[in-house]
Amino acid sequence: MPRLAEARDAAEPSSVEQRARYGRILDAAAVLASGKELERVQMHEVAKSAGVAIGTLYRYFPSKTHLFVAVMVDQIDQMGVGLTKRPKGTGSPADAVYEILLRATRALLRRPMLATAMIQSAATSNAATIPDVAKIDQHFDAQLLDAAGIANPSVRDTTVIRLIVSLWFGLIQSSLNGRASIPEIESDLRIACDLLLADLTGTVH
Repeated sequence: MPRLAEARDAAEPSSVEQRARYGRILDAAAVLASGKELERVQMHEVAKSAGVAIGTLYRYFPSKTHLFVAVMVDQIDQMGVGLTKRPKGTGSPADAVYEILLRATRALLRRPMLATAMIQSAATSNAATIPDVAKIDQHFDAQLLDAAGIANPSVRDTTVIRLIVSLWFGLIQSSLNGRASIPEIESDLRIACDLLLADLTGTVH
């Protein structure tokens, strides 16, 4: 078992070329995991599909878990870019957060194998050994607060958003496991947003 000091020995891309390679790796991993289970995705085929050497892949992603945690961060960030291009809605904060979670739910469930790979990797990661896992919550929470129009969230606001995200992950897992239908998830999300987000207290944009 690797020592903690060795557990996160991942390079960060700095140049334009490195960032391009890094992006190709994430894209290749997402495509491969969309078509088969995580256990069957091999690091060497990710490298081949991305057009990089296997050593380059391992330099950025020391394990498959590192890789799919980073894929999830990237998917969340791509969703955030899409949201910035949309006009702000006129509904309540609960409406805005619900709409984001609804779009995220539908996007994930369109590629259930990839969703399973990302969630499974995130669920088994410790932020002390795979620091990127913390970015999943940080980036997603920030998007939801922004959508809700909360510029200066209170402690309660951030707690409520964190609870909503945890609940949402649980609902996605239930759907992936066949325990809940998409209509049931959407209904549960609507109720959760209405109950928990009725009185956000931070400063509104």
